[in-house]
Amino acid sequence: MAFLCWFSLCLVGFLYRTHLIVAQYDDRSTMLALKKELEVSGWGANDSDHCSWTGVQCSSSLSMVEKLDLSHHELQGNVTLVSGLKALKWLDLSFNDFHGPIPPAFGNLSELEFLDLSWNKFQSSIPPELGSIRNLRSLNLSYNWLTGRVPDELQGLESIHDLQISGNRFNGSIPHWVGNLSNLRVFTAYENELNGKIPENLGSVSDLQLLNLHSNQLEGHIPNSIFASGKLEVLVLTMNKLTGNLPESVGNCKGLSSIRIGNNMLLGSIPKAIGNISGLTYFEADNNNLSGEIVVEFSQCSNLTLLNLASNGFTGTIPPELGELMNLQELIISENGLFGEIPKSIIRCRNLNKLDLSNNRFNGTIPEDLCNAPRLQFLLLSQNSLRGEIPHEIGNCAKLLELQMGSNDLTGTIPPEIGWIKNLQIALNLSFNHLHGTIPSELGKLDKLVSLDVSNNQLSGSIPSALRGMMSLIEVNFSNNIFSGQVPIFGPFQKSSKSSFAGNKGLCGEPLSSSCGNSFDPDHGGYHHKVSYRIILAVIGSGLAVFISVTVIVLLFMMREKQEKAAKDVDITEDGATNPPVIIAGNIFVENLRQAIDFDAAVQATLKESNKLSTGTFSTVYKAVMPSGMILSVKRLKSMDRTIIHYQSKMIRELERLGKLYHDNLMRPIGFIIYEDLVLLLHDYLPNGTLTQLLHDFPMKTEYEPDWRTRLSIAIGVAEGLDFLHHVAIIHLDISSGNILLDANSKPLVGEIEISKLLDPSRGTASISAVAGSFGYIPPEYAYTMQVTAPGNVYSYGVVLLEILTTRLPVDEAFGEGIDLVKWVRGAPARGETPEQILDARLSTVSFAWRREMLAVLKVALLCTDSTPAKRPKMKAVVEMLQEIKQS
Repeated sequence: MAFLCWFSLCLVGFLYRTHLIVAQYDDRSTMLALKKELEVSGWGANDSDHCSWTGVQCSSSLSMVEKLDLSHHELQGNVTLVSGLKALKWLDLSFNDFHGPIPPAFGNLSELEFLDLSWNKFQSSIPPELGSIRNLRSLNLSYNWLTGRVPDELQGLESIHDLQISGNRFNGSIPHWVGNLSNLRVFTAYENELNGKIPENLGSVSDLQLLNLHSNQLEGHIPNSIFASGKLEVLVLTMNKLTGNLPESVGNCKGLSSIRIGNNMLLGSIPKAIGNISGLTYFEADNNNLSGEIVVEFSQCSNLTLLNLASNGFTGTIPPELGELMNLQELIISENGLFGEIPKSIIRCRNLNKLDLSNNRFNGTIPEDLCNAPRLQFLLLSQNSLRGEIPHEIGNCAKLLELQMGSNDLTGTIPPEIGWIKNLQIALNLSFNHLHGTIPSELGKLDKLVSLDVSNNQLSGSIPSALRGMMSLIEVNFSNNIFSGQVPIFGPFQKSSKSSFAGNKGLCGEPLSSSCGNSFDPDHGGYHHKVSYRIILAVIGSGLAVFISVTVIVLLFMMREKQEKAAKDVDITEDGATNPPVIIAGNIFVENLRQAIDFDAAVQATLKESNKLSTGTFSTVYKAVMPSGMILSVKRLKSMDRTIIHYQSKMIRELERLGKLYHDNLMRPIGFIIYEDLVLLLHDYLPNGTLTQLLHDFPMKTEYEPDWRTRLSIAIGVAEGLDFLHHVAIIHLDISSGNILLDANSKPLVGEIEISKLLDPSRGTASISAVAGSFGYIPPEYAYTMQVTAPGNVYSYGVVLLEILTTRLPVDEAFGEGIDLVKWVRGAPARGETPEQILDARLSTVSFAWRREMLAVLKVALLCTDSTPAKRPKMKAVVEMLQEIKQS
């Protein structure tokens, strides 16, 4: 019997060890198969030890994979193989390019505790098999292409703490069983198509800390249950169809830092229990049907930074106790029925950045010491009944970016002290008041101002010529006053419509149709008048003769040049048809496009000026429509000469290699054409244009909508593209916003990548005389090294980041002589400006989250543009920093 026991124990031990050996072998086989399928960079340096691979963590004794982190690798392929790793506890596949359905086999990973599949392109519905993973504590499926309803099988996730399904296209209602998850701490399902009501039991059995359901179609009221535990810290329900009141039970959550319930149909008043939430930082309830008075209990929320009650039905006065909120940065209560005086106590809010009281019924005077709020950047008082004069102390608001006082009952003159507000940038609006007198010439010092509106007052006199100093003006309105004299001959004025100056009987000159008459002095006698008249006629006659002679000569030269150009570009046959230039070589790298692309049509398109899309340092880009209907972007390289013939085979090899180079954020060539001494590179046509156009052209249009998240995604995409280039040992020759193209989804693609292989003089492939790079983006060390380097690329990218943050051009006369964007940004402290003041205010003022992210990105941009190349981060580190900012 003893022998049998001993034998049984030995057998069990043997079988157990055999099982472990088999399991270890299975993991190794699975990892080798994954390596082959996914082609992960950094894997395979040691094929025998998969536990040493990047992102892999094994158990200490058994060498079985317990953690697999493949995030941010731009991977594609079949990930079903992962289900073979039976000991896996942590799986992170986020920020890749995986397609297709989520593998149902993941449900077999019984030990899994953490699963992150976010920021991919997984499609179809959530596989119900995931509900079998009983140990799962965190599930993140956000930002995929998932559809359908949330399956009821997921109610088996009894251990789940963190459930995130945001940024998909889920429909139906939020399942009732979500409220039964007793361990749930975080639930986010924002930016979907969910409808119905928020489950009445949500939070009733759990210590719910974060609930974010914004941008859905949810209806009904806000359940009391979500405040039941008192542990809620963040509540975001914006942009739904919620009705009813904000429950009084919200006061149970003393640790609640953010309440965002804007853009719903909520009713009733703000509960006084709001004063119990001492940690409240953000309260946004704009665009609802809330009513009653602004409760004084807000003053007890000592950490309150943002209070936004705009577009509701609030009445009464502003509680003066709000002046006790020393941390308050934004008070936005526009579009309500508030009245009375502007409380002087508000000025005690030393951190106040934005005060928006517009579209109410305030009827007092503007406090003289309003500018004692030293950080005030936005003062919006328009469409009220404010009376009295604009205080001269307004000039002390040195950091103002926008001043709106239109549509009030203000009297008196325009204070010249407004000219002291050197940072005034977005708008100065004094329209629809009762102001009189002249426009002070001091306003000409506002050289950053974009929009000036003084219409519908009783202002008189001439428009001062000193306003020429307003170099950034785009929009002006002087209509319906008593102005006289000539409209200044200055760009913004001349480009304005007639309506900008209408209603001023004494005004004349362009753009008005009324002429200012002759410029002769009426006090001179007849003799002088006749003499002057004859002199002028003689001068005009001589000038006309010279003009006609020069015009004839110029026309002759133009005709000759046109004939020579035509003879060079095309040969005229006897029957009048044109022969295109002889094509020496050409190829299309994408097999299924070869039938759709016609080389002759591409060449002909580059001979027409009307097809030109853009001109860069190294190339000119044309639009070409193929006979098949396909549209191409054709790039004709500059600075080429006959030496191209000697390097033709080498160039073709480089182009074919680049054609196979794949990255989501690179504009790779799809083909090329060589004729005579010219090279044409063929690319996909992207109708959304370039980042330059997005930043510097589109924002000037009236339909401009600020979108920091899109800009941040563009910044990250460009960084990832450049990181990939550096990884494959390609240094870009001309990083600029003009060489970053945007597809239909605003995904950025870095262009001109082939230039470094074709035109880099250090490689002897061709001759160039142009500087390597665009002005404003060229790193300072290039002046003495004349070499393009990876750190130099990082500098140029840093300039692009500053463009994205400030919406300023890399080189601008407004900066001053010898000052570019980098120097202007770094010189902000010396000018007494805060970092916030150099950011694009249309973005940074939308939300504190955006501003916080923008300031963090600004730090990255400053690292990238360090004057010492060795101190600049590598592009890989830049990508990691930006991703961290976005995730946080």
